[in-house]
Amino acid sequence: MDIEIITNLLTIYWHIFLLFFVIAILYSSVGFGGGSSYLAILAITGIAFTQIRSISLLCNIAVVSLNVIHFQKQRLYDWKKVIPIIFFSIPLAFIGGFIEVNKNIFFTLLGFTLLLASLVMWFNNKIVSKRVNTSHINLLKNSSYAGIIGFISGMVGIGGGIFLAPLLHLRQWDTPKRIAATASLFILLNSISGILGYSLNSGVSIDWNLTLMLIIVVLVGSFLGNRISKQLLTPIQIKKGTAILIAFVSIRILIKYLL
Repeated sequence: MDIEIITNLLTIYWHIFLLFFVIAILYSSVGFGGGSSYLAILAITGIAFTQIRSISLLCNIAVVSLNVIHFQKQRLYDWKKVIPIIFFSIPLAFIGGFIEVNKNIFFTLLGFTLLLASLVMWFNNKIVSKRVNTSHINLLKNSSYAGIIGFISGMVGIGGGIFLAPLLHLRQWDTPKRIAATASLFILLNSISGILGYSLNSGVSIDWNLTLMLIIVVLVGSFLGNRISKQLLTPIQIKKGTAILIAFVSIRILIKYLL
């Protein structure tokens, strides 16, 4: 990538780079990839909708890879419980990514998904449990729910952790730290599977110059976020503010494509 291409992209998409940088800082502090917010930003720009999924998923992969390494060093993964959750979600995320949808269907589905994500994010802090109740742990149910989330994630271009984490808290699946670690791994694997499925889609479109620059931006943002964001805002404040942003964008999308 030469200097002229970089300069042109920065001139045209400077606002997207700035927003992605801020989102990466904020999301990295609470263990998520930021896919829902990346999608919300991309959905109201002039970027072709065929590129939105790939950009979001690849940025997700870049951000949560660092989180997964961090959680693994802390030995927060109980693989006997984690493997059943990712077993169904990975192939279904691949199928979701592979499915080709037209513009109206994609944005309608994206709008509803973002609206649901904003509601989940807003109420998430109210359903976090610090207890683990093994009597409520049903591997088949957890795997089924995770599979559905994986399929939707691959189709619209998010990692799915924003839906999985509250579900696991509701089911008192494990401690909050282990749930955050599992959500990060879930996002990483679903994003990889989704982008692999999408790469085989006949409608695939990836602007590698733009995508690589955005990946660099979110990596730097994530690196900084792990160190400074907790000193600026609490996780609850981050979630509330992001929920409002995502809700605004989702309603705007739905009004445009349903009315």
